[in-house]
Amino acid sequence: MSDGTNMTDPSPLADPPAGGDLLARGERDAMATLRRAQQLVRDAQVAIEEASRVVGESAGPASEARLVAAEAEREELTNRLAEVEHQVGRLMTLYVATYQLHATLDPVEVQSTIAEIALNLVGAEQFVLLLVDDEDQGYEVRLIHGEPDTPWVLSQRYTGGDFLVDSALADGGLRFGPTEQSPALAVVPLRVQDVTVGALVIFKLLAHKPAFVKEDHDLLDLLGAHAASAIFASRVYSKTARKLRTLESLIRLVNKG
Repeated sequence: MSDGTNMTDPSPLADPPAGGDLLARGERDAMATLRRAQQLVRDAQVAIEEASRVVGESAGPASEARLVAAEAEREELTNRLAEVEHQVGRLMTLYVATYQLHATLDPVEVQSTIAEIALNLVGAEQFVLLLVDDEDQGYEVRLIHGEPDTPWVLSQRYTGGDFLVDSALADGGLRFGPTEQSPALAVVPLRVQDVTVGALVIFKLLAHKPAFVKEDHDLLDLLGAHAASAIFASRVYSKTARKLRTLESLIRLVNKG
């Protein structure tokens, strides 16, 4: 697998957007991609039908070479159609997942949605979610799935020492492994602008998924950007809600006095 170099950097957001704005933009991008993919499906289907017609015409007096070429073309187009349909289905799932990320301001629900995406869409079997601790700027292990056999995971705190995790947290770049200095298969930094709010660290994939492929790289980049903004928004909301409750309590005390 990769030697742990920076594969690609997540696209930074120009400004920390409101959840509604980001969701609207994500919806437009997802639907535009879906429309392009669906058009490819239709084009491929037309090409398959044309190839089938050619095969039928070649069955009589046409040369055997033309028949073989048409059959090969039809098989290739059929395979391409299956791939495109798979991508359309995955894009739909991704759209639903990103919608769910921004549909709530509850930090626990946001974390749960990130876990669902990692498991069901990325195909991760063992992973942890690190989130920055606002008090000491360290990192807490906020979610564990699959019981990774890693010492710092069991301690519930990350204070450094894993090469891939440290690198991803430092510069916000997606990392792939494993390496001699890290057992992680992938580290997805959760970063808004220049602020890192955490990281998703994947240690093992499901049995049916032997390794990451190119499309996973783009998916993880997108997950990192959306998850980071959702976590950022939920934390801001939670802090504001706590301050509001405190203020309301003080007002009630003053009114009673």
